[in-house]
Amino acid sequence: MPLPSARRRAGFPPSARAPGLRLVWLRDGQDWPNRECSHFLRAGGITWHVQSCGHGPALLLIHGTGASTHSWRALMPLLAQDFTVIAPDLPGHGFTEAPARAQLSLPGMAAGIVALVDALGVRPAIAAGHSAGAAILARAVLDGGLAPRGLISLNGALLPFRGLAGHFFAPLARLFFAMPILPMIFSWRARDRATVERLIRNTGSMIDPEGIDFYARLMRSPGHVDAVLGMMANWDLDPLVRDLPRLRPPLAQIIGGADRAIPPSEAEAVRGVLPRAEIIMMPGLGHLAHEERPRETAEIIRRLARGWGVLAAKEGEG
Repeated sequence: MPLPSARRRAGFPPSARAPGLRLVWLRDGQDWPNRECSHFLRAGGITWHVQSCGHGPALLLIHGTGASTHSWRALMPLLAQDFTVIAPDLPGHGFTEAPARAQLSLPGMAAGIVALVDALGVRPAIAAGHSAGAAILARAVLDGGLAPRGLISLNGALLPFRGLAGHFFAPLARLFFAMPILPMIFSWRARDRATVERLIRNTGSMIDPEGIDFYARLMRSPGHVDAVLGMMANWDLDPLVRDLPRLRPPLAQIIGGADRAIPPSEAEAVRGVLPRAEIIMMPGLGHLAHEERPRETAEIIRRLARGWGVLAAKEGEG
């Protein structure tokens, strides 16, 4: 599927918050995974970093809070054998420009993704999101901006935090976001690689050293951290839970059985809201299961695509 030829292959202006403290493509992106697939374009009032490669039905990949396109570094080339894969950095994350604060909300992020897809001139046949990325895609579908044949949630964060965590999380995030010095402090702490390794380990995942290095690079960027805090401060999943029963495309939940960030039991809770939601377990894997086992994840996505009529069925299937 052809993408627009007019591409901006340069850095973007610094954001209004944390000016000069963001990642710069010409400096920080020299060894970025799948760099040959990267381009920049303007959509929804900001400049996006997008990676696109492959041929076939369009597959949109949306990473989670605090990550970037690097999260798909091994999965994307595998999927590109069957799909035109499109993967942006979320607003304020990685190399995408930060938007106005209000756009860091769930509806704002969803609207931004829709604006980006429109600017690219593509209609994703499948949309797959990791963690908060699954919520962004679900919101975009519910709001009518996307109409995929199927929606995939990779360890999706589709439900609000429960109990005390839910009571204190958002107010605490809003307090942190109101403190401009905090992103710099966090980024300074992230210079200790052991801190980043501990954060990843606490998700239940064991990823390769290269993956740790890219997460560390992101966390050392105050601009990136600022966007992460802003996203958390503006997050509200209650309307999404209320609207989930209206979700029209089939929802498949691919779940790491050892996820410590989002308990695997949440998948059953989602199915309580949306009874037809499918659950596919990947035993022993954590929150970053798609980074731990990219080949297995790619094959699950292909199988789902065949079941939804996006890819031709294998002989003997169905």
